Amino acid sequence: MKRKPFTVVAVGGTFDKLHRGHKELLRTAFEVGRKVVIGLTSDEMVARSKGDPKIDPLPKRREDLERWIKEERMDELAKYDVVVINDVYGTAIHDEELEALIVSEETYERAAMINKIRVSKGLKPLVVVVVPLVLAYDGRPISSTRIRRGEIDAEGRPLARA
Repeated sequence: MKRKPFTVVAVGGTFDKLHRGHKELLRTAFEVGRKVVIGLTSDEMVARSKGDPKIDPLPKRREDLERWIKEERMDELAKYDVVVINDVYGTAIHDEELEALIVSEETYERAAMINKIRVSKGLKPLVVVVVPLVLAYDGRPISSTRIRRGEIDAEGRPLARA
């Protein structure tokens, strides 16, 4: 097995309707880090920031996430911790062990803000690994919102309209 570039990496999200884009993000984290800290948004944060009652509750999102990690044997690639986060920064603004942040193109700006906060606290900035968005059949990004609306499935395939 090749040597991984980072000891500890972080990735975060709501991970609702775990889809191909989420899986790419997570797979990248497990491939580059020996330990992966997964920040999973709390139900309170979901209510504050997204306000969509169709988003699965935390226990279901966590269960789906952990099931996928085990099914795909990601836990054999790296150790991991799922931590519940209540804001967009999670542990990334104060965890001294972290070396890298795995983000999508959509959340790159947030990573830049995290690094700004870290530097202001005297911490080393994190290496930011950007994972390209995964596109659905129509060339638009796969998203949990589109899945909840019934436009596409978790692989980005079209769903038949009734």
